[in-house]
Formats: sequence, C-alpha cells, structure tokens
Amino acid sequence: MRRNEATPDEHRSPYVPNDQAHPWRRMVSIGDSFTEGIGDPIPGTADEHRGWADRVAEVLGAQVDDFAYANLAVRGKLIGQIVADQVEPALALAPDLITFSAGGNDVIRPGADPDAVAQQFEDAVARLSSQGATVVVFTGIDTSFTPVFRGIRGRVAIYNENIRAIADRYDAIVADQWALKEVQDPRFFDDDRLHYNALGHHEVARMVLRTLNVPNDLQPMQPDPLPNLTWREARTNDLVWARTHLVPWVLRRVRHQSSGDNVTAKRPEALPVIVEAPAQDRTAGPGHEA
Repeated sequence: MRRNEATPDEHRSPYVPNDQAHPWRRMVSIGDSFTEGIGDPIPGTADEHRGWADRVAEVLGAQVDDFAYANLAVRGKLIGQIVADQVEPALALAPDLITFSAGGNDVIRPGADPDAVAQQFEDAVARLSSQGATVVVFTGIDTSFTPVFRGIRGRVAIYNENIRAIADRYDAIVADQWALKEVQDPRFFDDDRLHYNALGHHEVARMVLRTLNVPNDLQPMQPDPLPNLTWREARTNDLVWARTHLVPWVLRRVRHQSSGDNVTAKRPEALPVIVEAPAQDRTAGPGHEA
C-alpha cells in the first residue's frame, strides 16, 4: 500500500490529517539508547530514563482509553543485536504501531558500511511490517554542527537515503531527524555530546507526533543561552569531555564491550501509560551510543 493511494488507512500517511483520535492502541518501540531515552534521566531514580518514546506514548495514551506501550530498546546495541533480540519479542506483543531506530551505533564506528547496515535494516522492516502494524523509522541527525561527528556526515547521509528507500518499499513512515534543525545545537545534547538531553528528546517527541499527525499540546522549549567561554575554558571542557566520555567509549570498543551489557529492556511488556506531573517537564540542561 502506497501513501498516495486513496485507501481506508489514510491515517498512516504523515501528510493526511486524521479526522478523529489517533487509531493506535498498542505501541512498541525498539532500538538503542536513542529510543531507551538515555540523556533524559528521571529525577529521583538510579538509572531510569524517559526519552522521546515515553513522551510520545504519554500523548497517545492520554487521547484514548485502551492504549498500551512497551519499550524494548537497550543502550549500546548494534543493529544485528537489535534485530536478533528485539524484533520477534516486539511482534509477540501484537503492536499496531512500531517505532524502529537502529544502525546509529554501527554508522559512527570507523570504517562502517552504511549499505551493509541497510541490508539488515530492510530485513527488519520487512518482518516488522508483516503483521500490518504502522512502522515508524528514523533518519540520522545532520552532524555538521558538531566537530565530534562532522567527519561522518557523508556516511550518515548515505544511511538516511537507504532508510528512505526502505521506508518507501514497505510503506513505513519516516521520522526525519536530518530535517529537525532545532536540535542541531549542542544545547540539546547531554554532556557526553552523543545523546539528546531532555530538551532534545522533547523536540524529537514533537517531531514524531507531527509525523503521525497527532494533535498535542507539547510546546517548543528554549535552551539557555550559550555561555561565553574563553579559548582556555573551551579547551578545558573538551579535555574533560574526552576523559569522561570519549576514552571510556574507545576502551569499550577495544574490549568488545557495550554500555548495554547486562542491561535489560526498561518496559518489556505493553502496559497502560501513567502520566505523572513532571517537574518542569523534567527538562533541563543542553547525539548518539546510543
């Protein structure tokens, strides 16, 4: 089914407004730290994270009475691991809405082949769409704004074009991070310069809801102004970042370890969404192993 055909499933199109409450009743999200919500910690918890997927589920769940949501994503996972460990469990939950983001951790590695990633990605999308669920896939962010990942911009662009082609073949919906200019700003990222912070996850949630044509009350959030740093202060910040985040990341690669080792899915069952009153929307402070 193509989006430009007149069909009873027009709600699947990101370009056709819904004339009623959204049609989805069971959302399952799979992927890596981007989908797990790393960078958007829940205050008062040891290692729990909210993230864009939780934020989207909260909006969807508030609009219908019988909505349920599961999140199987685990930080640090490569696409092969996500396909092997999450696709079938996701389908077993009988979702009618699936969000699938994978391959980011593969693409940022030296010598990565985005075409090889695309082959695994397409196999997963074929399987995820086989039971009739709406499938949402994500392009990667434009990394031109960050010196850390500017060098892989071309590789991300190839990855994105592959994602778009796969989405077209399987009638999946594309949530376009590359076009999300609002988050191409270091203030929307955590201190590790890899993951979105609460502001970034909030903006991604708004983008996903726009893509799904779901009306909502989420408003843009403005980050604090960038501080005026001297060259020496900026250099000190870079050295602290390298010691705190870059070196451990490199060591994990060398040791064939992952930040997701011994981590399990935060929400393995599809359960009703309980929206708590967030403190300042749990949003503070300035993307992706995921």
